[in-house]
Order: sequence, then C-alpha cells, then structure tokens
Amino acid sequence: MRYLNELHEGDRISGIYLCKQKQSAMTKNGKPYENIILQDKTGVLDGKIWDPNSLGIDDFDALDYIDVVGDVTSFAGAMQLNIKRVRKAAEDEYDPADYLPVSENSTDDMYSQLRAFIDSVENHYLSALLKKLFVEDEAFVKAFEGHSAAKTVHHGFIGGLMEHTLGVTRLCDYMSKAYPVINRDLLITASLLHDIGKTKELSAFPLNDYTDEGQLLGHIYMGAQMINDLARQIPEFPEVLKNELIHCILSHHGELEYGSPKKPALVEAVALNLADNTDARMETITEIFAANKSKKEWLGYNKLFESNLRRTDEV
Repeated sequence: MRYLNELHEGDRISGIYLCKQKQSAMTKNGKPYENIILQDKTGVLDGKIWDPNSLGIDDFDALDYIDVVGDVTSFAGAMQLNIKRVRKAAEDEYDPADYLPVSENSTDDMYSQLRAFIDSVENHYLSALLKKLFVEDEAFVKAFEGHSAAKTVHHGFIGGLMEHTLGVTRLCDYMSKAYPVINRDLLITASLLHDIGKTKELSAFPLNDYTDEGQLLGHIYMGAQMINDLARQIPEFPEVLKNELIHCILSHHGELEYGSPKKPALVEAVALNLADNTDARMETITEIFAANKSKKEWLGYNKLFESNLRRTDEV
C-alpha cells in the first residue's frame, strides 16, 4: 500500500484505507455527495464521492476498511481524494497496524519511566494517590497506555497521551531542580495527572473522537473530578493539599480563553502550564516538519504559531 503521507497531487491510487468518517452532503446545485476521511498510520486525507449512486461505489460505513480507487487533487491548498470506486475490504486483506498511528516509543519503556517518576514522589498522600490510579487500576492503565493526547494538533496517536505526559513531567522535573521555590512532589504529581481526563474526553482508537461527556464537560473538569474521587479513598488526605493539586489541573491551560476554569495562582501551577504548552508546541512543530519532510522551503503561514515556518538549514 501507499501511505497517505507519500501521496502527491496528480497521483492515482488503488489501496485499502480506514474510513474514519463518512458524511452525506449536498452541493449548491442540490446534488448528493459524500465526505470521507481516510486514515492510515501516517495521517488522514479528505475524500469525496461525487456520485454515490454510480456503479463501482459499494456500501460501507464509518470505521470500515475500504478498498478505494481515486485521483489525488488539491483544493484550497489541501490535498483530497476524488474517489472513483470503493468497496468494503475483507478482514484478510489488511493489517490494522498499518492504519492506526502509534507512538515510536515502546509502551513498556514509557510505563517504566512513568513508574520511576511515581516512585520518586516522597509525600505519602500524593504517592498513594498516584499508585491507586497508575498501578492498582489496571483498566485505567490500559486505557491510558492506548490513548492519544488529542484528536488532532499534537500527540494524536496511540500512546500519545503517555508520551505527552512524560514530556511534560520531564520538563517539570527540570524546573523543580532549577527553582527551589517549587514543591517537587506536588508538581510531579500534577504533571502525571494533568491530562488523565482525556481518557474520558476522547474515545479509543480507531475513532479517537470526542465523547458526549467530553463535549459537555471537557478533560480539565473530568480530570479534577477523578482526582477528587481518588483523594476521598485515601484516609486523612489533607484538604489543602487536595485543593492545591486540583488547582494545578484546573489552571494548566493557563488562560480562561484556552479552557482553564482558573488562572495559575501557585508556582507549581505556573510551571505545569509552561511545561504543558512547551511540550505540546514542540511536538506540534515536530509533526509539521515530519509531514513535510521532503520540503526544504518555507511551509507557509501557520495559524497556531502565527508565523511562516521552515526547517533550519543544514550546515
């Protein structure tokens, strides 16, 4: 198969891809067509079936693996596939591993690093809370290991949530050593827990989309709620410490307009916000360059960074 990140305008492709989404629509002239999102482990591609009732267009649903024939075109600066023929693929025709984006890092290795950070927390109550979730709750650990950190933008792959969590925690560990004013146990605990609500906000792969609960509540509120429930299970968990920890979670996006119910009021909350933003942005630009690895020129204006981007010249 040809992976989606290898395609160029003008290519004709014939291969099997995961149909991540399928939606019926209508042109301005009242003609029905279908919007398709194709996915493999390298990314996604918009597709159009302009004549859904024509010969060669068989029935299929979202999350089916489909064999498509089509032409790669460009619209509004983005590639899309003009689908000519499509059928649902049989189970023996594809390997799911080719279609689900996966972290390049070993899950076992990442979990070992996570456990090492947990074991480094000396505060009895915080240590107990972390172990209750990341050690004793096998169902949560399984969900956490397989989850993405986002639907799109950054770490949108299997293992992405754990990879992002470790990236944030490493940055927090550095800051705790560089700035003695920081309570390391509180900051490390907050960094490990800051995105646990995403296990409920986003559905598991292959869908990796917002759940109904996620749309209504969001991962920040759900994560704070999970921590509050865990703290109640630990005898004599200090109320002040619980509130400080939850504050870090509630404020980790930094600004009210970015979804945080509170702005950071503790030094640990400030550090967590900076670490979270740094890891997310560095992964985002890494993924942008990876998706354009053959391009050495300027990539054009990027809305997130509010700048035209390009790689550094090789000396």
